[in-house]
Amino acid sequence: MGQPLFSANSVVERARKGERPRPEVRAFFDEATFTASYVVHDPVSRKAAVIDSVLDFDAAAGRTSRASADAIVAYVQSESLEVEWLLETHAHADHLSAAPYLQEQIGGRLAIGAQIATVQQVFGKLFNAGTEFERDGSQFDRLLSDGDTFSIGELEVAVLHLPGHTPADVAYVIGDAVFCGDTIFMPDYGTARADFPGGDARQLYRSIRRLLSLPAEARLFLCHDYKAPGRDTFAWETTIGHQRTANVHVHDGVSEDDFVAMRTARDATLSMPKLILPAVQVNMRGGELPPTEANGTRYLKIPLDAI
Repeated sequence: MGQPLFSANSVVERARKGERPRPEVRAFFDEATFTASYVVHDPVSRKAAVIDSVLDFDAAAGRTSRASADAIVAYVQSESLEVEWLLETHAHADHLSAAPYLQEQIGGRLAIGAQIATVQQVFGKLFNAGTEFERDGSQFDRLLSDGDTFSIGELEVAVLHLPGHTPADVAYVIGDAVFCGDTIFMPDYGTARADFPGGDARQLYRSIRRLLSLPAEARLFLCHDYKAPGRDTFAWETTIGHQRTANVHVHDGVSEDDFVAMRTARDATLSMPKLILPAVQVNMRGGELPPTEANGTRYLKIPLDAI
């Protein structure tokens, strides 16, 4: 895995030295799901990407709405940005993706880590998705593997595969900004759980240590914040260096075995995310809602006694 990390380091360093533009980043925080979505753009070309968007969902009423996504649309339009990419860090278990709606409104190619096919295999069975549900990632415009590179205008992007939370997690290194999904949280809150199907605490530790091998000055943007005890405000931006020294679960000096023991014990105390069943069956389809049935209505499935 040395070459992909070298490439990611180079992307960060070229932006820090001014050889490439530094990305402009605007966060949109959805307090209902504690999710931070991002619009990242090249200040020169105004080309942009949207990362980890949210479709509002009232689970009690079974109703979707688009206020969170519309805030992104309004920002993109007000800043005269051209969206080239809609990026997902993984198939989220805590919110529904708004990617298909955003694609209709502002364009962009939808991309996710190539291991989404593994997630689709597991959850396709759980939800008894029919033969029409392809389990090969074809719902996405591009599947990204470790070390892949692409561009957003003049911004360089490198992809790091970071399994552990799920098999398909990836981070996007965009100039000197890193978007790591659920792999790690703010230093005072710690790290992601690893007890979902396909999760693995030992893999997660190795992915985090790899992530933290990026340059210390790199800006790190997180997908969630839950306010650590004693902190009154939400926060979703830190640095690689701060994580190395201060992350309560995995700062420098924490061994793999100690982390695995802590993470396994902690995960055993956690309840399942309240939106995991609606979210995963939508997000494994690239954010598309399940197909309409004969009566013209779409339905989400709730498997009983299966998890």
